[in-house]
Amino acid sequence: MIKFKHVFKSYGRGKNILADINFNIDSGEFIFVSGPSGAGKSTLLKLIGGLEAPSRGSVIVKDQRVDKLSARAHPYLRRAVGVILQDTHLLYDRNAIHNVLLPLEVLGLERSVAVKRARAAMEKVGLAGKEDFNPVEMSGGEQQRLAIARAIVNRPAIVIADEPTANLDAASAARIMDVFLDFNRVGVTTLIASHDHQLMARYARRTMLINDGRFSDSAGVSQ
Repeated sequence: MIKFKHVFKSYGRGKNILADINFNIDSGEFIFVSGPSGAGKSTLLKLIGGLEAPSRGSVIVKDQRVDKLSARAHPYLRRAVGVILQDTHLLYDRNAIHNVLLPLEVLGLERSVAVKRARAAMEKVGLAGKEDFNPVEMSGGEQQRLAIARAIVNRPAIVIADEPTANLDAASAARIMDVFLDFNRVGVTTLIASHDHQLMARYARRTMLINDGRFSDSAGVSQ
């Protein structure tokens, strides 16, 4: 499902943020990406989602070289990968449900079907009844949950999430983790970047550790 082969990432002539990263992720896995702040977790997720390109090496997602995709092919990748970043990138000139509807509008889904799916996604993350709220009227945690609803509404094959519970209280964090687990149970490959050791102790099945750009794997996958 996801494969990195000798992946390096740097910006300009700066130090490698990621250095010779190699791993395989099978379809349907549930994985935490762990490491201290600045270790390269966010960069790794962006490479998977096609938001960044490697400086060297190959990134393969669903049998496609992400780093070689044409601009026209990138929207097809985005349909397969739901991306949740720390910066939610919500649109503040639209209400909550219209933010969630965006991926379905791109697909050209029938309006009534799209609205039904968007409402279901919002209910899934605990935002039922807030469809007409503008994101600026919502708390930071609610905005994070709204971004998660937008990422899952398209029913992607892969979900990647960068610190998705960082702004949530314990009850809300548990609810969001249950959402990810529900998707994973039906085969969605799930990667969550986190440095919350309690969260990982409770939910982790496999942990990929990145520290100073280097990679190790609790599952014993070789570099």
